[in-house]
Amino acid sequence: MKLTGRARRLGLPVVLAVALLTGACGGGTSVSGGSDASPASASERAAAAEKQLAKNTLVPLEGEPPTPELPVTVDSSDGRKVTVEDASRILPLNGGVAEIVFTLGLGDRVVGRDITATFAEAEDLPQVTKAHDVSAESVLSLKPTVVLADTDTGPGEAIEQIRDAGVPVVVLDPATELADVTTRTTRIAEALGVPDAGQALNVRMSDELAAARAAVPEGSRPKVAFLYMRGSAAVYLIGGKGSGADSLVEAAGAVDAGKEAGFDKPFTPITSEALVRAQPDVILMMTKGLESVGGIDGLVRIPGIAQTPAGMNRRVVDLEDGVLLGYGPRTPLVIDLLVDRLHKT
Repeated sequence: MKLTGRARRLGLPVVLAVALLTGACGGGTSVSGGSDASPASASERAAAAEKQLAKNTLVPLEGEPPTPELPVTVDSSDGRKVTVEDASRILPLNGGVAEIVFTLGLGDRVVGRDITATFAEAEDLPQVTKAHDVSAESVLSLKPTVVLADTDTGPGEAIEQIRDAGVPVVVLDPATELADVTTRTTRIAEALGVPDAGQALNVRMSDELAAARAAVPEGSRPKVAFLYMRGSAAVYLIGGKGSGADSLVEAAGAVDAGKEAGFDKPFTPITSEALVRAQPDVILMMTKGLESVGGIDGLVRIPGIAQTPAGMNRRVVDLEDGVLLGYGPRTPLVIDLLVDRLHKT
């Protein structure tokens, strides 16, 4: 398995500033439009989040959809200056980016999707990726007026072909931690000429995240190991520093077991020694990954798993692949679920 770019290597859609991590602790049970003044328990918030995620739909900003004010010239993460003159036909080449565009209220302008855009609003759009490679021909056939990509999007030849056809391509840095959410939202909103909507979305997510973190029980600091597994491909990895999951685990008031054990790479092959070193209280996985090894029964048969506190107690938390590391508007819902599930005894 080639670990070159997190979005491509995990097959996931792959941003909330540090201020979101330390923001005010007010909040309510609302999971879709900010928070009210009354506190809510972790279980109440998790129930609401689970219900919303089960719908697999997005909650756009309240009010009328914003009208892009163009042209704008923005910085692209590939070192270019890109001028966007028309946002009538938007094509995001990343699922998390697509979620932001839809939540900003611009979903009716989106003309296609990549394979990682798995939410309901995007399911009927034409897909322009094969596996996780972009097809330039498919993109150009949709006549986009602006394409949003990230530095993991490829192959590079396809991006160049799209750009050579005269389509503005704005490249964004991948989201690898919670602190990237606001930056990414701001950059997308600016590129599409709706900066005020971007600011409003950041405020909403900040409120939601602060409310989720307010529900973390005092004195609870479970050690959580994120395991990335694809049983059919014999891929068994434990997350460490920079896996993407470490930021989520810490935001939910827990300790990333791989990071604490000194795994300074995003992913390390699982061995009995690595698991003994990490000693997680809870294992966090993506749902398809857990299914690929035969569920919890199959997981605990993997050498070393049963010897960890998590394995002995069968403490496994799984979340849908397209949501867990999406780092978009639904990330506060992920934190709501993790706050509840990681701290249960």
